[in-house]
Parts: sequence; C-alpha cells; structure tokens
Amino acid sequence: MAMKYLLGVDLGTSSTKSALYTTDGKLVAESTVEVPIYYPTPGVVEQDNDDFYQTAAVTVRNCIEESGIEPKQVIALAFDSQMAGIGTVDEDFNPASRFDSWLDMRCQPQIEYIEKNYGDLVTSLTGCPPTCDHGPKILWWKEEQQDVYQRIAKFVTPAGYVAGKMAGLKAEDAFMDYTFIHFSGLSDAQNGTWSDELCSAFGIEQDKLPKIVEPWHVVGEVTEAVAKDFGLAPGTILAAGCGDTAANALGGGIVQAGMVFDVAGTAAVFAGCTDKFVADVKNKALLTMRSVIPGLWNPLAYIGGGGIALRWFRDQFFNTLRGKQQELPTDLYAEMIGAANEVPPGSEGLFFSPHLGGRICPATPEMRGAWLGFSWGHTQAHFARAVLESVAFEYAYYLSILLDLIPDLELFQARVIGGGARSPYWNQIKADVLGVPYHPLQGSEFGSWGSAMIAGKAAGIFDDLSAIAHEKAIPRGIPLQPDPDHHDVYRSLIAKYIRLQSTLRDTFVEFESFNP
Repeated sequence: MAMKYLLGVDLGTSSTKSALYTTDGKLVAESTVEVPIYYPTPGVVEQDNDDFYQTAAVTVRNCIEESGIEPKQVIALAFDSQMAGIGTVDEDFNPASRFDSWLDMRCQPQIEYIEKNYGDLVTSLTGCPPTCDHGPKILWWKEEQQDVYQRIAKFVTPAGYVAGKMAGLKAEDAFMDYTFIHFSGLSDAQNGTWSDELCSAFGIEQDKLPKIVEPWHVVGEVTEAVAKDFGLAPGTILAAGCGDTAANALGGGIVQAGMVFDVAGTAAVFAGCTDKFVADVKNKALLTMRSVIPGLWNPLAYIGGGGIALRWFRDQFFNTLRGKQQELPTDLYAEMIGAANEVPPGSEGLFFSPHLGGRICPATPEMRGAWLGFSWGHTQAHFARAVLESVAFEYAYYLSILLDLIPDLELFQARVIGGGARSPYWNQIKADVLGVPYHPLQGSEFGSWGSAMIAGKAAGIFDDLSAIAHEKAIPRGIPLQPDPDHHDVYRSLIAKYIRLQSTLRDTFVEFESFNP
C-alpha cells in the first residue's frame, strides 16, 4: 500500500512556506518563496490575495517534485496564515481589493474611535483590545472606500482565500476558523460567534462576514481546474486551517493549561495556555486567542523589539570599539551573549526598554527605546545583558497580568522556538526571571507541522490532536531549571521594570505632543 502524506502551508507576511510530511510526522520536503509587499503611498502596506495563491502553488508543487511522490499520495492539506490583516472577495470569490496588511495603519483613526467609545466592550467580548486588526480595517473601508465596500461580498483571511479558490467556492461559502476571531474586533469569542452587539455598534453587516468553522472543517476538495497549478490530484481534501500563531502553538505541543510558549524570533511572542477565557480589560496588553484544541485558550502578547533589538545592538555597538569594526568570530550573537553571561543578574542596575519602534502590547506607538541607570562601570557586556533581560522582564509583565486574571493557574513548563531558542544563556535568563523551566524544542518549523496535523484530522488520520501534538513536540536537551537565587534577585527588578515602563510611557506620550 502506498504511503500517505500531509501538507502544511504557512502563508506569512514576507514568505510562503510549504512542508510535506508523512502521517507519522517525518518532514519529507519543504519549499519557501517570498511574497511581494506593496507600498503604493506612504503609510499604506498592501498585499495581493493572488500572490498568496501563486506562492502557495509554487511551494506545494516544489514539495511534490522534490519528494518524488505521486500527487494522489497527498491526502489532505491545510493552511495557516498571518492573522491581523484582512482581505476581500466579491460574489464570485475574486479579490474585491488588495489585502490590507496588519502593517498598514490607515485605520488608526478608527482604532482610536473604537478604543474611546467601545474599548472595554470590544476587549471583553473578543478577548483582544482595539488594535490594527479586522474590525478597524473593515470600518475604514466602510467610511473611506464606499464603492469598494459595496463590491465586497465577504472578508477573508489569506488561508480562507487560497483554500476557497482551490475548492472553487463562491462568496456564500467563505469561512474563517475560530482561532482568528479574537482579531476580528467583531466577535463573541467565548461563544464562537459574531457579536450582534458589536456589528450593530459599528454598522457592519454580518452577511459580509464569513462563517466561523473548526480548523479541521473540510471546506472542499482540490478542483480539476487548479490541480495542475499545485501539482496535486483532484479530490485532495482541503481543511479550513488556522492562524499562524495557533499553528505554531499546536506544532509546539502547547496543549495543556499551565504551559508557556515563547516564540523567540525577530518579534518576541509570549503566550500562556489556559482552560479559561480571560479578557484583559484593565491593561489591554494581553490578546486572548482560541487554541486549536477545544476548551483551551492562549492569552498572548508580543514585543516588536525582541530579537531585532538584539540584532540592532550587535550591529551598532557590539562589533565596534572606539568607532572601528573589530575582528570578532563569525557568530557575533554567541560572542555577545557569552560576554553578557559573565555579568551578574540585573546588569548591575542597568535597564533597557526594547520598544524602539513603539510598544505593541499594550498599544503605545509613542514609546521608544531607552537605557537607564548606566554609569562609568558599565561595559558592552552589561548593555548586552540588559537587552536580553528586557525581553524576559516584558514577558514577566505579561505573565503578571495573566496570573492576576487567573490566580490559580499553575505554570509548569515553558517551550521555546525560534532563533533565540538556540541560546542556552538567554533561555536561562528567561527561566530565572519567570521562575519556569525552559524547554527548547527539536526542529525548526512548527507552524507547517501544526497545519499538517489539522489536515490529518480533517482526513481522519488523527483523532486526538492534543495527543499527537504532545507526542511529536520533543524537547531538545535537558530542560533549563530556574536558579532560585537569581529568581529572587529578579523578582524585585521585575516590579521596578514595570514601574519604569509606566513612567516611560507618560514621558514619551508627553514628548510626542511637542513634535511638529
């Protein structure tokens, strides 16, 4: 009997990645292609739905060709995609406009209006405070692009668009899986429905919104018309899929309340796992996403200046001395983090604020980076350690909010993926600050595997996604345990960091008012 395969496709902001797996989770082939991003005028950031389709077709076809398997051996595929941007289709499921990227800030006036008048209501119902997501973007179209708005039959995600085109859907069949709906600005997330109250408040017709489905919902099969584009056999099962963060969490085995998930990438994402829905109405810092696993939730937040802040410091300061570039080892990150490890916890009174391009959670675009407390005795190594500690302190702030909302939540494990996961020193700092054991995971691609698992459930290969996700997410090496003495030092510093961020927020907001 011929072996069967599953495909997971990640539709990211800058690239599309497809990965082919055996049904027991072995990676067979993968392919990545860049996705165009368009900047037609200052402040406008758009993408094309058909670019998502074309790059998905190329990468899937590459996987089939590289593996040498027969197309009919692929039994199912699912997509995950960027979450906060939103696209559109007309009645025939053709794009009614370009995809409005999560990077596009045209809807800032709508965000401010929603926050001022309905901020607490949106947060309590959706689990997500007003931000640059579907709701404000839809309201922008309604108010500023009325002709386009009238042509829009449904609003769709990239995953929903590509799968819909492959299945030959019409607008009436458009869908969105439930992991996206906290970012809709229009949902009752707890009940998994669109909110009559919010749609009415903003004058948004619910018939323009897609139906809400489970990630493994079979939306259709690959049609004859598109099979050749993808190198697939007609009739291949198409699952609804999920958001990219949800796919990463599933691929990382975040399937039990009390787990913590750290995506240590260019941006740094921190997510908890709970069996309770929480809404951070007070701070508006946490965004509560439905997990793929029914009954679980992922309250999360992210830092724009995570790994990218470390890269900035490396490029601007660490590889120079008295204005001249130094001959240092190729792996400057390892050299820099190794030097930072020689500095005591707390960087001897030096603090860094990592929000060089504004704070995202809670939304404070006026904020910028800052160094505080440095003196004659501080060295490059101190500054490097302060950068590393700032990400851990920011995580601790998010965690303090979560434990405020769920005081009885017992944390027992943090799992970390991304480029930063390769650094045991940085992982140890995070473990010491948070007081939670840190487990780096084997492998490098978790989103595509999460999507492949969803495809497998849609095809009847997997029954219990929680069990298969737990089984296949394998820690790398020995978990890093928190150092009790270091944790004690950090506990007082966390409180100081939180107060410092509050002061900086007020300062930068005041400074912004003086800008011309």
